[in-house]
Amino acid sequence: MPPLSSFSSSPSSPAPLSRDAVVSALRAAGCVFAEDEARLILAAAGTPDELAAMVDRRITGLPLELVLGWAEFRGLRIVVEPGVFVPRRRTEFLVEQALALAPDASLVVDLCCGSGAVGAALAAALGRVELHSADIATAAVRCARRNVTPFGGQVHEGDLFEALPGGLRGRVGILAANVPYVPSDEVELLPAEARDHEPRVALDGGPDGLDVLRRVAAEAPRWLAPGGCLLVETSERQAPTALEAFTRSGLSARLIVSEELYANVVVGLQPTGG
Repeated sequence: MPPLSSFSSSPSSPAPLSRDAVVSALRAAGCVFAEDEARLILAAAGTPDELAAMVDRRITGLPLELVLGWAEFRGLRIVVEPGVFVPRRRTEFLVEQALALAPDASLVVDLCCGSGAVGAALAAALGRVELHSADIATAAVRCARRNVTPFGGQVHEGDLFEALPGGLRGRVGILAANVPYVPSDEVELLPAEARDHEPRVALDGGPDGLDVLRRVAAEAPRWLAPGGCLLVETSERQAPTALEAFTRSGLSARLIVSEELYANVVVGLQPTGG
């Protein structure tokens, strides 16, 4: 494959990069959905030079969402930046379960919010809702503000519940926590797009992948309203241990699975009398 500079709009090569050339370059680089990616990149590029630069970034391994500057999540365009976890389509299943369990929730908390995609999607669906998102990473907090501010959401920087205003205790209707759950010794086995371009803190869940999940489950009952729900995504292998952690904290726990999306969501309900 020739270097993309040969397709650029420089004086020595005035022809812009064609759609077929973009598709060919992406396919040669191993992009499975080369035609779809080409369409998105062509639509996003403002100039031939920008187009060539975007294609070059993609074929050298930058995730498509970071090339574009956004990820689609439940019909929303979520701004993403380098150093921020890119929202996965399977996590839309977590949002759908939260809405089914608490369609009238008035207070939503999104922990380990990353780009803020989960909170933004919940707020978009619920309408008038108080939304608080939190993350330990400064880059994530900065990015999340761009995504949740249009919905009136607030973003806090800090370690899990320590980041939240104390006045939220006992009032949270939906507590979504997209915690890291990859075991530490398996992070290096992840696809390069995640391993090389996303922060380890958003991926590494400790020796068995469940360190952060346990911390969230242990403290969640103090923040949930009676009947409120905690939702956490995990793997099929980890689900039994995750359920035990929820039950140990006093929550009524169950696992909801989407085989189509390869999504496993552990749900914990706060007793109405708690």
